Amino acid sequence: MSNADLIRQHYAANDRSDLDGMLAPFATDIRWTEAAGFPYAGTYIGPDAVARNVFRRIQEEWDDYTVAIDEIVDGGDVVVAIGTYSGTYTQTGRFFAARVAHVWRVVGGEVVAFEQITDTELVNRAMRA
Repeated sequence: MSNADLIRQHYAANDRSDLDGMLAPFATDIRWTEAAGFPYAGTYIGPDAVARNVFRRIQEEWDDYTVAIDEIVDGGDVVVAIGTYSGTYTQTGRFFAARVAHVWRVVGGEVVAFEQITDTELVNRAMRA
C-alpha cells in the first residue's frame, strides 16, 4: 500500500465516523499540528491527544462537520490532501466552508506528523454570535 493510500484510508474512516480507523495509521508519537488561529490550535503528541483535543471536540461542538477531500498529492513520504471543511457551530447556528490543505508525513507505514493549513477566520466567524 502506498502512503497516499494510507491517507485515503484515514479519510474513508472519517467519512464512516470510525475513530479507531482514523487513528489506526498514526504512530504512537505522532505530532499533529492544528493551524494557529484555528479553534483547536496547537501541536498534540500521540493518537489519544489528537482524538481528545481535535476529533472529539469537533464532534461535540459542530453539526455536520465534514472534510471533503478533492485531491491527494502523492509525494512519497509527504502526502498533501486538498479539500474543504464545512459545518455549523452548534452554539451560534452559523455555517462555514473553508478550503484546507493537510500535509501528512509518513515513515515506515505510519503517520508521524500532520499539519493543517486553512483560513481560520472563516471558522472563527461561524463561532462568533
